[in-house]
Amino acid sequence: MRMLVVDAFTDRPFAGNPAAVCLLQDAADPVWMQRVAEEMKHSETAFVRPVEDPEADFELRWFTPMVEVPLCGHATLGAAHALYSTGIVAPGGPIRFRTLKSGVLTVTGDGRGTLSMDFPACPPEPVDVPEGLAEALGVEVGAAGRNSQHDLLAEVADEAAVRDLAPDVSAVARIDARGVIVTAAAARGSDHDFVSRFLAPRVLPGDGEDPVTGAAHCALAPYWARRLGRDAMTGFQASARGGYVGVAVRGDRVVLSGSAVTVLDGELRA
Repeated sequence: MRMLVVDAFTDRPFAGNPAAVCLLQDAADPVWMQRVAEEMKHSETAFVRPVEDPEADFELRWFTPMVEVPLCGHATLGAAHALYSTGIVAPGGPIRFRTLKSGVLTVTGDGRGTLSMDFPACPPEPVDVPEGLAEALGVEVGAAGRNSQHDLLAEVADEAAVRDLAPDVSAVARIDARGVIVTAAAARGSDHDFVSRFLAPRVLPGDGEDPVTGAAHCALAPYWARRLGRDAMTGFQASARGGYVGVAVRGDRVVLSGSAVTVLDGELRA
């Protein structure tokens, strides 16, 4: 089957967040999909297949090397980019993805390389700062929240604190959360409104940090919309690869936007 590797939330290769995209023709065994994701070793591998459904055009599932996840932004962006770039879907036309736990997700293109994804908002509800969180992150946490995806949001003092973060990965893995979103308002004069990093050693191998995380921005968008008083913003995820995510809050939905580039197009033979 055809497989692409797509760098998402970037306009140049070897930046943003890479995702493998498998273009299936028929349903596949989830055990096999998990093994493919383990082999690829990207933070997520997406599996796409056409479906006969009045509400959707394709089924979409996402796997880390360790588990299947209910929502993934960068691999959705990568999957849509793959469908557009291979000619399976006409450029700019809407793509409706049926998912197991996140409903139908719609992606549209502007014809100039920017893709927009309509996702459910996952706003964090304020909670007390969990015991051990500041020690695990190595920085003081000013406020915390938890959302329905079981992610924990931790606001720190400023952008420099996010960029300089040197977490204790094993300690972060002991925090009761799927992942920890560390965030702050952007430094004055920046080309973005807020900055973040996403640490998820429970579901990601290695250092457990995801380069650019669309799902985290489903929490970040409503959080910073309330804090900054505006619905449309740009987030920068300050990982080593880095990437920009446009966000727009629309009631209980969030529109995430960004670019993507194909870095590999080949055939999976296993």
